[in-house]
Amino acid sequence: RYCSDACQKDHTSQHEEACKKRAAELRDEILFKQPESTHLGDCPICMIPMPLDREKYGTWTCCCKVICKGCTHANGLREEDKKLGHSCPFCRKPVPSTDKQCDKQMMKRVAANDPVAMRRKGIQQHKKGDYRNAFEYYTKAAELGDAAAQCNLAALYEFGKGVKKDGGKAVHYLEEAAIGGDPIARNKLGRIEGNIGNTERALKHFFIAAKLGDDDSIKVLMEAFRNGLVSKDDLAAALRAHQ
Repeated sequence: RYCSDACQKDHTSQHEEACKKRAAELRDEILFKQPESTHLGDCPICMIPMPLDREKYGTWTCCCKVICKGCTHANGLREEDKKLGHSCPFCRKPVPSTDKQCDKQMMKRVAANDPVAMRRKGIQQHKKGDYRNAFEYYTKAAELGDAAAQCNLAALYEFGKGVKKDGGKAVHYLEEAAIGGDPIARNKLGRIEGNIGNTERALKHFFIAAKLGDDDSIKVLMEAFRNGLVSKDDLAAALRAHQ
């Protein structure tokens, strides 16, 4: 601790290394904390944790809510029973019949600073090969805390698409996404650490991702167990949490 501002100014150079070390320790405390849930959170209707399998949930352009397929199915049965038109399970707005209408709804959500809409718009531009616009949308969504957008933004920095290639920023956004509960970003960080020989840090990432339900990370941990790098008890705990 410094006794005054003048003391801090006069002695900063003497403590710079210690300060950097402490800052790294504080960052790791945040980075390696097990998230309570994945970045997908719970279905806003049934409040059950959202599965990682993309076939088991969908995003609705009207409100940009991510709804599990169970609630979507229940809504379909309700509509069939009452002979109603097809509508969003969450906000009950009619489902648009054309891509143009869908895009119009999404842009309304973008204008409302909805990070999910911004990320989806970024994905749309990404698929078209318009990496610059994809970068802009991902950046806006990432600044609003969208973990999936942060993971996508990391990929653009990694490969230099739409922005100057920057490995440091790629890792930074992967870390932000991992802190936000994205198991894909967490798995990538594990592989990055493993590739440079940081086995202990790599395994920490894989354990966190596995406990969030990531299948690939479980496979990595099982292989690490066979090689004597992971204990039986730790692997068993990861398997229980994964299920």
